[in-house]
Amino acid sequence: MTYLVTGGAGFIGSHLVEALLARGDSVIALDNLSTGSPANLSEAAKNAGFRFVHGSVLDDLMVDELMRQCDAVVHMAAAVGVRLVVDEPLKSLITNIRGSQIVIEAAHRYRRKVLMTSTSDIYGKNSAGPLRESADRILGPPSIVRWAYSTAKAVDEILANCYHRERDLATIVARLFNTVGPRQSPAYGMVVPRLVRQAVRGEPLTVYGDGRQTRCFTHVSDVVDALLRLLDEPAAIGQTYNVGSSREISIRELAETIIARTGSASGIQVIPYDQAYESGFEDMQRKVPDTTKLRVLTGWLPRRSLDDILSDAIAHARRERAGCPAPRAIPIRT
Repeated sequence: MTYLVTGGAGFIGSHLVEALLARGDSVIALDNLSTGSPANLSEAAKNAGFRFVHGSVLDDLMVDELMRQCDAVVHMAAAVGVRLVVDEPLKSLITNIRGSQIVIEAAHRYRRKVLMTSTSDIYGKNSAGPLRESADRILGPPSIVRWAYSTAKAVDEILANCYHRERDLATIVARLFNTVGPRQSPAYGMVVPRLVRQAVRGEPLTVYGDGRQTRCFTHVSDVVDALLRLLDEPAAIGQTYNVGSSREISIRELAETIIARTGSASGIQVIPYDQAYESGFEDMQRKVPDTTKLRVLTGWLPRRSLDDILSDAIAHARRERAGCPAPRAIPIRT
């Protein structure tokens, strides 16, 4: 199989690219490098079955040509991270909605299977849990741009589902819950790498809100395993699946755990949401997935614990702190 992976130079995308290549598939990675990095693909670049294309999912002609060359597409390209969405809401909306439309339309022209990655933000302020795929979406007012990302990804899901229902396109939706691991940047509001870097540097760990909000963190290798299983399972077509861990932890407890694990002398600094982001900002108090549907279909279960996730993140931050060289960047070619 030849897979097109949009957002292939990103955090999760680059790990998926490596996994596909490792099992013998060929991969075309498309990325505009706005948040991704060529360095993330330094190992993939050594594989003869890999090709990197520097470009955007907003480029109709480029997406059409690449879709023609592949057998299936994993659509991961998106504006992600709370900080980026709050700072650039219009750009995020256009990228996420228009980009998905272009990818899905091209997939339909060439009858290519589409696996689209979505987000736990879909559920909005629904704090009931664990959340099943059929759970209601509960959002704040449209004036709060915090919900722009959730809304855009909901439109993406609806597009995929409509193309499957009305035009028989093979689509799969995977809703990811707080994926963590190597190559994840703290630059766009990702909490684990941010807190770990602060602890390693001896800086105060910044906890937004009151710190009582809870999350479930999943190692990127487990998420990639789930995506591969869904790609290989014909019965997954036309369905939506939660992908995430059920181990719940408050952000305050996460910060305390990181301080203990690193042996840091750092303290914890609690910052109200309106100071961290903007006035009126809202957040989800609890995000816990019910992954029964995925487990029953594929047998998937996360194998790496929160301790494993933090060990990886701490080791990476310490290497970074010690000035270890970054992976070799690959040449950009189309």
